[in-house]
Amino acid sequence: MSAETGAVAGQLGHGLLLTLEMTGLAFAGALVLGVVLAVFRISPVPPLRLAGAGYVTAFRNIPLLVLLVLFVFGLPEIGLLYPLLTTVTLTMALYWAAFVCEVVRSGIRTVPVGQVEAARALGLTFFETLQYVVVPQAMRSMVQPLGNVFIGLALGTSLGAAVGVPELTGQAQFVTLKYDNPLTSFAATTAVYVVITLSSGLIAGRIERKVAIRR
Repeated sequence: MSAETGAVAGQLGHGLLLTLEMTGLAFAGALVLGVVLAVFRISPVPPLRLAGAGYVTAFRNIPLLVLLVLFVFGLPEIGLLYPLLTTVTLTMALYWAAFVCEVVRSGIRTVPVGQVEAARALGLTFFETLQYVVVPQAMRSMVQPLGNVFIGLALGTSLGAAVGVPELTGQAQFVTLKYDNPLTSFAATTAVYVVITLSSGLIAGRIERKVAIRR
């Protein structure tokens, strides 16, 4: 292995680690916030339903790149200074939470209304009905769509390069400028994204089968 090849591999490896870190943290944040938003959207309290619907409508209709530029360059203008990686990861979590919300809400809607009414007749509260009746049954239908959200988020981290994050795509751009070898660097980057996508799909499929067996 030549010194140049080793340097390219090292830089792309660093970018991959940063991509995986951003993906994991952003998905965790999106999952937590998305579940909260889904609860808002099915809540019997009208203001909560309105707030959840407004959030989802707003974030699903704004391109992620626009949000990244707005947060990265807009927050310092109003005196809010955060590390670049933190800002980008948080923005992605806020954006993808809207999609997680719709996945969770759609999964909940697959549960027959009669079972929810039976739970209420037994005296279960709204949250107890969700915990013990609705969510366990809705889980199977949510696994694969959540896997798709994860894949979309992982691929979406490449937009971080547009605002200066040295993740995988950003490192590929840097390598291209430094060594003037775009074919090799972007071919390797493409292969890595394919591996991430296929691996995520396989893992989601296995989780879905395990959830189905438990039912």
